[in-house]
Amino acid sequence: DGGVSYGYSARGGWKDPYRETSGYILTTMYRAADALGDPTLADRALRIAHWLVDVQNADGSFANPNYGDEGIVFDTGQVLFGLVRAHERSADARFLDAATRAGRWLVDVADDDGRWTTHEHLDTPHAYNTRTAWALLALDRMLSDRALADRDHRRVARANLDWAVECQQASGFFTNAAFVAGEHPYTHNISYTTCGLQESGWILGDDRYVTAARRCADAALALLRDDGFLPGQITSAGRPAARYACLTGICQFAIVWAKWFDVTGDAKYQAASRRALGFVMSRQDLTSSNLGARGAIAGSSPIWGRYAPLSYPNWATKFFVDAALLQRGWN
Repeated sequence: DGGVSYGYSARGGWKDPYRETSGYILTTMYRAADALGDPTLADRALRIAHWLVDVQNADGSFANPNYGDEGIVFDTGQVLFGLVRAHERSADARFLDAATRAGRWLVDVADDDGRWTTHEHLDTPHAYNTRTAWALLALDRMLSDRALADRDHRRVARANLDWAVECQQASGFFTNAAFVAGEHPYTHNISYTTCGLQESGWILGDDRYVTAARRCADAALALLRDDGFLPGQITSAGRPAARYACLTGICQFAIVWAKWFDVTGDAKYQAASRRALGFVMSRQDLTSSNLGARGAIAGSSPIWGRYAPLSYPNWATKFFVDAALLQRGWN
């Protein structure tokens, strides 16, 4: 139907399309199409975009059918990345309309302080909505280029970015970053928060957000082993809270460090990114006869680790490809 499967599970095979991650996988398809000179990947991105418009709620939001029909802030933000990119590449007004409506919904459901405290996974505010703020700023930038800017976009984005900075501890890590309140966040959650802060800070030209992101990037780098292993969960005090690796989060931190190398030229970030991706590649099966697993990235290592156990979620591979494409530019 055009969407991207949630992924492949050792306990049930291929799963249904997943709206949230299909949105940002679309951007990777376009990026890979350009880098690899493969127009079929751009065609695939366009198919995803049309499917996303078809499943958009009437109020502009995007839901996760596993949790009901109501829109979810984070899911809507991640789809927004794809809608913005699809319009930039195709100039199709259908994508512009869908993106604008998604952005307006994100503004409308923010509380009086501009924060996203409702319409959230498990009804819990999350610091990793910095990534949703980044999506809203990407929309604002596109609309500004077309003289269609909405001043509420930056107001709401900043409110959530400011809150995330308040959640940052002396360790460099964050409170309120886990899926479930009171649990230790996965590196997946932490890297979401970090990436959202740095990308938003670069768009806004605001060093507060960029500095906060770099503090976390450096704190995570200090926990990276020589072989590229990073603990799958880390406490807000900066202590490892798991013996398994969240491969998804390692891929994401490989992106974070790659971006910092590109910005600063500091070789420690380049080395960290390469070590991290090297660890992930050492866990990747390139020879399996099972096409559901060959080339895929598992959620955890060992695969029965707590994050996405016994499965190969699509976004693990998406972030792996993004990191690999960044490193490809160094060769």
